[in-house]
Amino acid sequence: MYSFKVEGGHKLSGEIVPQGAKNEALQIISAVLLTDKEVTINKIPQIRDVLRLIDLMRDFGVEVKKLSDESYTFKAANVNLDFLDTQDFKEKASALRGSIMILGPLLTRFGKGKMPKPGGDKIGRRRPDTHFVGFQKLGAAFHYDADNLLYTVDGSNLKGTYILLDEASVTGTANIVMAAVMAEGETTIYNAACEPYLQQLCKMLMRMGAKIEGIGSNLLKIEGVKTLEGAEHTMLPDMIEVGSFIGMAAMTGSNLTIKDVQIKELGIIPDTFKRLGIQMNFVGDSIHVPAQEHYEVDSYIDGSILTIADAIWPGLTPDLLSVILVTATQARGTVLIHQKMFESRLFFVDKLIDMGAQIILCDPHRATVIGMNRAYSLRGITMTSPDIRAGVSLLIAAMSADGTSIIHNIEQIDRGYQFIDQRLNSIGANIERIG
Repeated sequence: MYSFKVEGGHKLSGEIVPQGAKNEALQIISAVLLTDKEVTINKIPQIRDVLRLIDLMRDFGVEVKKLSDESYTFKAANVNLDFLDTQDFKEKASALRGSIMILGPLLTRFGKGKMPKPGGDKIGRRRPDTHFVGFQKLGAAFHYDADNLLYTVDGSNLKGTYILLDEASVTGTANIVMAAVMAEGETTIYNAACEPYLQQLCKMLMRMGAKIEGIGSNLLKIEGVKTLEGAEHTMLPDMIEVGSFIGMAAMTGSNLTIKDVQIKELGIIPDTFKRLGIQMNFVGDSIHVPAQEHYEVDSYIDGSILTIADAIWPGLTPDLLSVILVTATQARGTVLIHQKMFESRLFFVDKLIDMGAQIILCDPHRATVIGMNRAYSLRGITMTSPDIRAGVSLLIAAMSADGTSIIHNIEQIDRGYQFIDQRLNSIGANIERIG
């Protein structure tokens, strides 16, 4: 178990390039199981969850070749379905929430799939019902073994149908799309997620020969095909990392340029940080955050307190609310953070309060942040990272604080941010990995 020792008070300066998108990578890598042809994927982030999924592909018999640090080829010509029945599969798949994304490809290409109850962040209930209900509507038969925490699905006769999703789940939509692309007939998915990462998946599937209409909307129509071909695909920059760097620059009063961010794919993220008073300049496809001594929270037209809440795309991704919350602690003004999706995600604020932040946790979903306008600095403490996004938020707090902080359980941060200590140290941070 490793920890970060963070010496606060250092300003960052220079340029940083965001990694490839973690949430996109988990979908795209799972999709290689849909074809026996070679698939080349570029800008794969070198983070724990993604590397574990690549290892899982190897265990299935997928031929994996590393072309460079961020580029791989995959060829799933000889998939070993017997691996599904091994204890090794159960242990590895249960440790990785993204492993659920292999079910759609397995069902539509091979007619069967198994999945242990997936792991991942402990941020509240994350039910897989949307995935399985979608599979069932396509004709799959589903069984859950409560004693062994194992889902078994028979997809030997998938047929296109009309599906109205009970929630616009990104992973649920992606999984159902992958199951539908080779199901017999037409599938219509309404209330589909339409995040850029889901659009990326659909575009890659189209290049592989899938027939999909409505990409970018919440109504997808898919005409099943017999087989899919190979393709080449490049990941988008990780929008969560882009947002993390914007908040980090503001909190530390740094002059930072975030390179090659694909601004048009960031949606409402830049405007949300602007509502906290953070200045940004768009230079080509990069974001320049100038050093600011102060930044002031916006209010509504009638003068009432600003609320920042997560929403389905094109609303604000819930993965950034933790970063926005910590960034607001040194703003001028007050903001209500409303985390609608996960009931345990705001519980890390007790650590920020211990650091001196003025936060009222109203209930599991809402926190009021009273910005200190740099009148007082946060103070370094010893703390533990509970999940990926809270972990990087605590790292941002520690980098802005007076004194030294210790952050334990940084394996959570490593799950979502590649070589984060090395990359930040190269632009002026002082972070030591200890253990």
